[in-house]
Amino acid sequence: MGQWPVLRRWLGLAGVVAILGVVAPCGCQEAQKTDAGPKWVKLFNGKDLTGWTPKFKGCDLGVNYKDTFRVEDGVLKVCYDKYDQFDSRFGHIFYEHSFSHYRIKVEYRFVGEQVASGPGWAFRNNGIMLHCQDPKTMTKDQDFPNSIEVQLLGGDGKNKRPTCNLCTPGTHVVIDGKLEKTHCINSSSETFHGDQWVTAEVEVRGGDIIRHFVNGKQVMEYEKPQLDSGQILTSGWISLQAESHPTEFRRIEILPLEQ
Repeated sequence: MGQWPVLRRWLGLAGVVAILGVVAPCGCQEAQKTDAGPKWVKLFNGKDLTGWTPKFKGCDLGVNYKDTFRVEDGVLKVCYDKYDQFDSRFGHIFYEHSFSHYRIKVEYRFVGEQVASGPGWAFRNNGIMLHCQDPKTMTKDQDFPNSIEVQLLGGDGKNKRPTCNLCTPGTHVVIDGKLEKTHCINSSSETFHGDQWVTAEVEVRGGDIIRHFVNGKQVMEYEKPQLDSGQILTSGWISLQAESHPTEFRRIEILPLEQ
């Protein structure tokens, strides 16, 4: 089946028109119209934050607190050079569309030092937030969106610390047939020390299966993502975090999957 019908079901007609408009400057529009099958679409254009909207605790939607999210040298950066203290200013940057069935691929690394007063658990810590609530519905002082978090962690140079773990702000999942209410669960990935680039990939199939991959290797699987109320999450927004440690993203792409 060609790409066009797949995208129609994946995003709806309005979403197709919008996302093609986003990727057109990078030369991807023609690729979307071929019959060669689904194509990876760049969500980050490598130039600016087009298509992305920040939301920080204590700020209105759209305010990029202290220029935390910025693009430099073709890289989307989470920066803290304008901070004196972190002051619990948890932030997220949301892509403009919701998604349901897809694979997302992100290349990331941690750099530099954690900003002063950042929580200990947030050392070399970021996340890909999936099935997020609409950012317009977040309260001004909300720390995190209700979502499924693919937790990105970097090593401390000594201890084991896997990445692409699962955290569940305002949500639960089912693992091995059991409703799992533990907030964070480690994956089976190796530890990545230093400032090396790591590729995180996630396969999301609506309200069914979600799988995490690190550098091409599957490290976690679960199903039935749901709100604390039990409502199954079949779609939602995507966001990246700002949790007090400088982070860089040089590739953010998405691949539609058939439903």
